[in-house]
Amino acid sequence: MTVAVETGLWQLDVTASTVGIRHKTMWGLVTVKGGFGALSGTGEVRPDGSAVGTLTFDAASLDTGNAKRDTHLRSADFFDTDHHPEITFAARGAELRDGDQVHVVGQLTVRGISRPLSLTARLTEGDATGLTLDTEFSVDRDQFGLGWNQLGMIRGRTTVTAALRFVRATG
Repeated sequence: MTVAVETGLWQLDVTASTVGIRHKTMWGLVTVKGGFGALSGTGEVRPDGSAVGTLTFDAASLDTGNAKRDTHLRSADFFDTDHHPEITFAARGAELRDGDQVHVVGQLTVRGISRPLSLTARLTEGDATGLTLDTEFSVDRDQFGLGWNQLGMIRGRTTVTAALRFVRATG
């Protein structure tokens, strides 16, 4: 599928977008899943077809379905949301390759720590009114000061999944 994406400014449609995480705990026996309830984002498709943009997640909006765990994730052991309320991904460049594959290069900031991040997203829908990107990638949480690991229960990388719907930004 080859999709022509129109140039201009785009706004994240938060009602049609999701960002979730998956991580194995309990020595790999249990998979914890969660989603961010509050997110926002903007992007710009430039005349040359490349794109830039920013996604922001409210770190305290992460919901794993367990209130006690969610409270712990907001604490200084993990996201430290009192001091670092937002997680951001700044896409410094994105380009469509091989039909529907979008190569994205950017910077992820968690707990005030920024690290480069490259990923591939799939453009699943695109027309004059909107575009949808799906991606899945993994993050080493230790790189962002999220190394708390009681009794070695939490190992490996965290998987992030996102389905992001962008619509034309209105003036």
